[in-house]
Amino acid sequence: MAGDLLTARAVRKEFGGLVACSDVDFTVPQGGIVSLIGPNGAGKTTFFNMLTGVYTPTSGEVTFDGHEVVGLPPHAVTQLGVGRTFQNIRLFPTMTGLENVLVGMHARLKGGIFRSILRTPGLRREEREAADRARELLRYCGLPREAEHTYAMNLSYGDQRRLEVARALGTEPKLLLLDEPTAGMNPQESAEFTSFVGRMRDERGLSILMIEHDMKVVMGISERVTVLDHGEKIAEGTPGEIQKDERVIEAYLGSAATADNGDGGLLE
Repeated sequence: MAGDLLTARAVRKEFGGLVACSDVDFTVPQGGIVSLIGPNGAGKTTFFNMLTGVYTPTSGEVTFDGHEVVGLPPHAVTQLGVGRTFQNIRLFPTMTGLENVLVGMHARLKGGIFRSILRTPGLRREEREAADRARELLRYCGLPREAEHTYAMNLSYGDQRRLEVARALGTEPKLLLLDEPTAGMNPQESAEFTSFVGRMRDERGLSILMIEHDMKVVMGISERVTVLDHGEKIAEGTPGEIQKDERVIEAYLGSAATADNGDGGLLE
């Protein structure tokens, strides 16, 4: 792997007197698959939101692909090459699957007001090419052909999750942030999605950062795992190292669990 694509240094976020993230250092290697885990309320989604411009850190710096992103609005961070999905699905419910992906592609389209008013041949060609790419992304993400013309709200839960990924891929990201991507999936669906994450990295050259509660998914796909608890980074390492870390086991299972730390305790 060639260096780090994203670097966060001493990133801190305070909401009034509450410290949601406390001076967190974090990196995502180029081409890596990294997971961010921790109990509920650990500050994981807050951290995601600072990486994507939704929140501005109280202090610290975030650099992506050589660009400082602190202070940039979300659309500017997206244009740099950061795509994301959300813990709670945020599709446009009365848009079709195709239209949702086209919205994601908007940041990469060149048609301006002048071309849109005149409906120039160049604009019409760009729209046709965009629709073709959107259909390819729907198929790539495993959505049925009918999803192209189906309102997002009428798709199954699993297909809605996949549509969110297709929309994020439509932004042509270098780094894809997945927030609880397997939430609500059964074990077979989770296993299939785990394989899909690996394919996205290998076939599209992506770097991937996941927040995930399913430890089988985390341990099965991650090359490095970072653990937050009460906004602080308490551990970082390979999946094997994290499974055996007493601070991690205590954060998840309580201090009594550290006295009986069997193999794979976090997977049970």
